[in-house]
Amino acid sequence: MKIAFFDAKSYDREFFSAANEKFGYEIKFLDSHLHPDTAILAKGYSVICAFVNDRIDASMIEVLKSLGVELIALRSAGYNNVDLKAAKGKIRVVRVPKYSPYAVAEHAVGMMFTLNRKLHRAYNRTRDNNFSIAGLLGFDMHGKTAGVIGIGQIGKVVVDILKGLGMRVLTYDAQPNLSNSTLEKLYEESDIITLHCPLTLDNKHMIDEKAFSKMKKGVMLINTGRGGLIDTKALIDNLKSQKVGAAGLDVYEEEGTYFYEDFSFSIMKDDVLARLLSFSNVLITSHQAFFTSEALHNIAQTTLENIREFTNNKPLKNEVFHV
Repeated sequence: MKIAFFDAKSYDREFFSAANEKFGYEIKFLDSHLHPDTAILAKGYSVICAFVNDRIDASMIEVLKSLGVELIALRSAGYNNVDLKAAKGKIRVVRVPKYSPYAVAEHAVGMMFTLNRKLHRAYNRTRDNNFSIAGLLGFDMHGKTAGVIGIGQIGKVVVDILKGLGMRVLTYDAQPNLSNSTLEKLYEESDIITLHCPLTLDNKHMIDEKAFSKMKKGVMLINTGRGGLIDTKALIDNLKSQKVGAAGLDVYEEEGTYFYEDFSFSIMKDDVLARLLSFSNVLITSHQAFFTSEALHNIAQTTLENIREFTNNKPLKNEVFHV
């Protein structure tokens, strides 16, 4: 089995090469993202391995199909970057539904701590020999109310951590049996709101101006889900008005251009991202919430196991279907 592995970073090569010792596949690691100009590199490979920033739309599906690709193996849980309707009956799609809920949950809570106690600002101050603590005032998280949207494996771990801190936790999920609150009540009463739901057509921009209008003044918003869950323009407006007291974003609507790459020697051309980076109460990380050694090990193992099931004509337990 030959696999074309797009957007391969050093850590991908390390963990997938180690995991592949058990499988023995021929993996071609490619530095480039999957896009119209690089798709030809998949010729002769029946499987491609893609990541969240590889946009696989209907036209890309047709190109891949013409090149002989039969399986798209996503090394991620999310699959909103793939046009499943276009892929149906042409190319099968598998994903990694779970790898380490603790990794993402701990990152989300870490962002809460950092923003609340201004740790990022304190770090930069002391490196400049500025030991003033004025402007770094935080609050006790104990006794405050947190709203967790999306109660899958990650959301459940977040709930456990926040309850361990002594917080009151409101939960909301598309499955009513996982909720202890309405969405409106969660918006109105939460001091911190954290998003852990997948991006679908139904919840795109669920955090919009209407949602912000229901929230407490000074609310903290955390997003380690998908960038499209938040209307970024509305977020910026509410940061400017101070309705939102702080925002921690591990994802961004238009992250495909910048995230995972080094642009430190370039001029920022994305005005929206540049505006977000200008706020001292906004913490942006480059979609790294998943990034632990345990998670990378599990991602590699599950991805290669998905491919083995396909190779052996077994049922694909992690296949993604168009609904």
